[in-house]
Amino acid sequence: MAGFLFNRLWQSIILLVIVSIIGFTVLNMIPGGPLSQFALDASMTQADIERLTRQLGLDRPLLLRYFDWAWQMLRGDWGTSFRDGVPVIQVIGRHLFATLLLMGSSTAISIAIGTWIGIRGATHRYSGFDYAATIGAMIALSIPTFWFGLVGIYVFSLKLGWVPAGNMYTIGDQSVLNYLHHLVLPSLVLSLVNIATWSRYMRSATLDVINQDFIKTARAKGLRERRVVMKHVVGNALLPMITLAGMQLPTILGGALVTETVFTWPGMGRLFLDSLGYSDYPVVMGLLMLSAILTLLGNLIADVIVATVDPRIRLA
Repeated sequence: MAGFLFNRLWQSIILLVIVSIIGFTVLNMIPGGPLSQFALDASMTQADIERLTRQLGLDRPLLLRYFDWAWQMLRGDWGTSFRDGVPVIQVIGRHLFATLLLMGSSTAISIAIGTWIGIRGATHRYSGFDYAATIGAMIALSIPTFWFGLVGIYVFSLKLGWVPAGNMYTIGDQSVLNYLHHLVLPSLVLSLVNIATWSRYMRSATLDVINQDFIKTARAKGLRERRVVMKHVVGNALLPMITLAGMQLPTILGGALVTETVFTWPGMGRLFLDSLGYSDYPVVMGLLMLSAILTLLGNLIADVIVATVDPRIRLA
């Protein structure tokens, strides 16, 4: 296990360096550059632009700027936001809770419902429920998330008035119930696509396991069908789903971008979009690196869990 962890960690570090090089190079080669927003200010002269270029070190060669940025990041300094003038970590931290709240709730909903739909669809193959689940999943995967969001706002907010149309809380009321009231609609909209994904993966994994010889042996011993499904089928079908759950971790950054924009939710997805529009490259790079770290960390955790649960993978 130690060798397995060392190899995966070493591969993750190499991939992280490659991602940082590509991201830093692409951002700094975009036409207009990081000072493009300052150039739109009528009060800014060419001399002011040149002074800012020197102060920010943008007149130095790209390779030297990358090494300076990488060294500062290793020391915990992710740079300073061009727009707010505060450290990037503080900017991200202000939006982290909102995204964790939204993504955590939607992920819990999608895993619970999607897993149940997938198992029931596999154990009742070609039934009315299975066909309905398949059609529903195809519809959810085919229609853009923002459309579900706009329909949800129109029906449940404007027409019925059950839930707020946007924002994270009502100004002056930051109680838990108020947070939950605002959270209901965006979390349900965001979980629709994830439910469709989880249900299809879980159905496929369950069908693979349900035809294995050890399942036939369990049934031949006279075990009840419910016990066979819950103890033998589900336990083995969940192994590939652990890897899928690890892939869900980076969606903390970008998975809710559309939903956060539609519902004016102050999360990191919306921060990423706003930072791109403002050419706030330090924040964009910070979010990019955070996404890469979460992706690699999610895969590493999933691999470790699967290797721990399934000795065959660890021995291989």
